[in-house]
This record gives sequence, C-alpha cells and structure tokens, in this order.
Amino acid sequence: MRVFALVAATVTTGVTSGLFYTYASLTPGLRTADSLTVVQVMQRLNVAVLNGWYLLGFVGALVFTGASVLLHLPSDARQALPASVGALVCYTGSLVATRVVNLPLSQALADADRSGGAGRQEREDREDREDRAWHTESFDRCGARRMRWTAARALLSTAALGFLCWALVLHCDMRPN
Repeated sequence: MRVFALVAATVTTGVTSGLFYTYASLTPGLRTADSLTVVQVMQRLNVAVLNGWYLLGFVGALVFTGASVLLHLPSDARQALPASVGALVCYTGSLVATRVVNLPLSQALADADRSGGAGRQEREDREDREDRAWHTESFDRCGARRMRWTAARALLSTAALGFLCWALVLHCDMRPN
C-alpha cells in the first residue's frame, strides 16, 4: 500500500507539476502580444484547464502525498517519511499560491471582458479603444503578477516531485552504494 501511495503521489504530482511548468514556460511568450490578446488567451486557457483530468492530478497529488506521509509514520517504514513530508510541504505551498494568488487573478481576468464578445466587430472605434484600455488595465493588474506566481507554483510542485522520487528510492532501498 505504501508503494502504491508513493507511485500515485509521484504520478499525480508530476502531471500537475508539468501543467504548472507548461503555463510558466509558455505565458512569458504572451508578453509581446497586446493586452487584449493576452487576456483572451488566458481566459480561454483557464476555462479549458478546468476539467476532470486536471482535478484528478491537482487533488490526487495532495491526497496521495498525504496518504504516503501517513503510511510511512509507523516505525518500520520511516525511511521515506522525511522526503514524503518535504513533498507534502512543497505541494501544499503550490496549493496555497493557487488559492491565494492565482485563483483571484484568474477570476479578475475572467471578469475583464465587459463586452461579452458578441458583436465586437460592429462596435464603433471609440468603444473598441475603451475595451482595449479596459483589457490593458486588467492585464497590468493581473498578468505579470500571475506569471510570477505560476512560476513559483511550478518550482514548488517540481520540488515536491523531486522529494517523491527520492521517497521512492528510499522506500525501495535503491540508494546508490
């Protein structure tokens, strides 16, 4: 059961870490785009990522890592406990960053579209300029800060993944001689 928990924690943490890494790696490329485009891209990504596969990795990593910690508490299985605890601390840090920073910023980006998207081409130039100013302000408030925190989440979840890999090595006593 301990190995199953460690492997499941490692896989789900790897999936989530990969997602955060992808976001952190790709979003800086949006800096050269105009703010309207950035807001629209981020809005679409935020909607697309919320699915069962994401939830499985995101929640599964916490549940399985927590289970790994609990299962390694007995005295006969403590060799992997410090690494499992390190993984839990790092992954919990990425969740805190998600909840405290990224989710509110994602909501602010979702709320940035005043026009509703419909009939945009039919609006007058003045309204178009106002929309661009609105999106620029929204991006200035949210975009750069969100990119920094996404990078922090990627680093924290990658550290958690590294701890879990080490926990597997320790649990299976595969340490190099």
